[in-house]
Amino acid sequence: MPEPIAPSLAEMLRGFSIEVNAGHAEVVKAAILHLAAGTQVFLTWIPGVNPMSTIVPAAKLRQAGLIPVPHIAARHLESAAQLQQLAKRLVNEAGVDRILIIGGDCTKPAGPYDSSLAVLQTEAFQQAGIHRIGMAGFPEGNPNIPNDVLDKALDAKVSFGRNNGLDLFVVAQFCFKPEPIVEWLKRIRGRGIDVPVRVGLAGPASLITLTRYAIRCGIGNSLRVLTEHPAFAKLLSEKGPEPIIRGIAAASSDGSLPFGIAGLHFFVFGSFRRTVDWINTQGVR
Repeated sequence: MPEPIAPSLAEMLRGFSIEVNAGHAEVVKAAILHLAAGTQVFLTWIPGVNPMSTIVPAAKLRQAGLIPVPHIAARHLESAAQLQQLAKRLVNEAGVDRILIIGGDCTKPAGPYDSSLAVLQTEAFQQAGIHRIGMAGFPEGNPNIPNDVLDKALDAKVSFGRNNGLDLFVVAQFCFKPEPIVEWLKRIRGRGIDVPVRVGLAGPASLITLTRYAIRCGIGNSLRVLTEHPAFAKLLSEKGPEPIIRGIAAASSDGSLPFGIAGLHFFVFGSFRRTVDWINTQGVR
């Protein structure tokens, strides 16, 4: 039997999603100018910023034919009233039909919600008409949360989603090696977590930038790649995450993206155009 032909990088990148800072108007404008219609654009939550400020950029993206996916940070929500108002306005004014709920990195919650599960359980977004809801995944863990707590939280959210007719998905934190991603996917699939997963990747950026964000985001073992394997680190910085994508694909029998991966998700770290240009040079548009 002939060996299966591995898909091109363009095929593996098809359907990618990308994050932008909702408060950076020039980046939102660049997304409208340089992304194909139907691309999912995640709008990050900036601590201390009024969450209602996400509505206008989300509306602009929707009007341009893109799919806005606002982040909702549970620990930064100040009240039930604010949550309900935000949910209604995102739907009514910006046409939002999906969101990503994250815990939010702060020790003390600003209001009554200490986790993404707590926000899910209010059903505020479901009542507003949003049933496609994302959750965060952590292939290398979270420095502030024990792994067993992360596992139980993901299990609880998936269980809640199944029992309440939600269309859940997971967006995984970026890594600098494929192995932690593959092992994490095997582990959650083995526990019966069957929802679609978007695998996080760092877009091309300087080594200083990659290192700074890796430390901030709590990337663990794979961070050592940047210091212990300078040639590989240079490749990630200058040529993008192709080696990581290929490494993930190598875990499947036919070279495609395995384990129910719904697509690739790019963190741009202030280098939006550089990331989009890299994607486009692979033939994706």
